Amino acid sequence: MQFRARRGFAPENLGVGMVRILGGALAGAVTWFVVVSILDLGLRYAWPDYHAVEKDMLFTVPMMIARLTESGISSIIGGYVAALIGRNKYQSSLISGVILLIPFGYFHLFVIFAKFPPWYHATFLISLVVLSMLGGSLMKRRRVFAS
Repeated sequence: MQFRARRGFAPENLGVGMVRILGGALAGAVTWFVVVSILDLGLRYAWPDYHAVEKDMLFTVPMMIARLTESGISSIIGGYVAALIGRNKYQSSLISGVILLIPFGYFHLFVIFAKFPPWYHATFLISLVVLSMLGGSLMKRRRVFAS
């Protein structure tokens, strides 16, 4: 009787699985940027006051909540895409959230920290990872039947 490891964990398949996980994570991060850009265009169009203050970042609390909502929706969709392409629920979506967290963490903490209240930064940065993982958890596991 020969021991056979699961397909994803066999030494000869480890490189392919890792590439798939990282590719899914990158696709999730790109998806986040595309979705948040589309949602932001809609917000600018629908809310003229938002568009007027966007360049100076002089947002009201409802505007900040709208921006967090945009990011949250984008994180869920990006996490789902990451999990779908990476073919796992958590690894790709977690890495996708971390990919987003690194540049945004720096930008929020060192560049625009004084322009927003601390609750805004905390909510935004934490939600990047948490909601990406939530999106990844929405992926249904595929059944693979041996032939």
